[in-house]
Amino acid sequence: MRRVLLAAVCFCVCLISLQSVSFPSAAVVAKPLQIYFIDVEGGQSTLLVSPSGQSLLIDTGWPGYEGRDADRIKAAANQAGITQIDYVLITHYHRDHVGGVPQLVDGMRVGTFIDHGPNLEDSEVTRTDYAAYEKAIAGHTHVVVKPGWVVPIKGMEVRVLTAAGDHITKPLADAGDANPLCAKESSAPEDTSENARSVGVLITYGQFRFLDLGDLTKKKELELACPNNLLGTVDLFLVTHHGLDQSNTKALDWALHPRVAIIDNGPRKGSSPAAWQTVKDSPGLEDLWQLHYAEESDRDHNVADDHIANVKENCEGKYLKVEAQKDGSFTVTNSRTGEQKTYAKK
Repeated sequence: MRRVLLAAVCFCVCLISLQSVSFPSAAVVAKPLQIYFIDVEGGQSTLLVSPSGQSLLIDTGWPGYEGRDADRIKAAANQAGITQIDYVLITHYHRDHVGGVPQLVDGMRVGTFIDHGPNLEDSEVTRTDYAAYEKAIAGHTHVVVKPGWVVPIKGMEVRVLTAAGDHITKPLADAGDANPLCAKESSAPEDTSENARSVGVLITYGQFRFLDLGDLTKKKELELACPNNLLGTVDLFLVTHHGLDQSNTKALDWALHPRVAIIDNGPRKGSSPAAWQTVKDSPGLEDLWQLHYAEESDRDHNVADDHIANVKENCEGKYLKVEAQKDGSFTVTNSRTGEQKTYAKK
């Protein structure tokens, strides 16, 4: 407990100190924000490297598989030119998100771990995975975050929106409008799993906005969207919960007006046809990308192959990469094909 409290104090002090940081003048060409959507076969692992060189890894994929997911994270880190991960944020304690932590810390230097606090799901497998996580992070700085907090990473803002079942109650800047989509939404069931406790974050770099809500489920999504949209709009949206139907309400996904959406699905997990269609039909969406071809869906509910990182079930684990500029423009690259598409500033 003493270790966690001291880390939290340090975390908050670092946050306050950022307010006095001087940034380069406009004459200096700013580096891009790099985002790697790593293929962990239907789990999540997203690596962000800020223009300052500091790094944030959101989730770590699965355990086992001879260290497959930890190896893929290391490979992405090498591509990004970093030798350590400064912050690891665990959205929740399901195996496809937290399971890779022990193998990651065995093979790579890691700084601070961030999460929502103790496991809140009554499930033996989740208790087991949480215990393995606690053991693996012993000796590391550990911070429990709350909605509204900002993670002190130089060069980008990482704002916590949801954690442990709670959410921000005041709208973000330029958000808060009444959401007419709410009138057509049916009530969503309670979810007592760790999914509903996901840490969700909005990452901002200049005019660029990227949203990742982990595996947040429908009832919690609606709390962010109804009766008023607390989040506003985003440029890039990591489709919630791997594109599964338990998440992805139209009231939220459409209100976000994402320009580009990415689904971190596996070949036989995620990208459900109904959720896929909800995202695809989002007003203003310019493109949808997938980490995998969804084998259990149909051709009409998969994007074109050049927008899919892995088209075969037994794959090499190719990633999607985003490079974002301060003016809000960004480029998506498919590492399998080299295909690139740039989205101009608005």
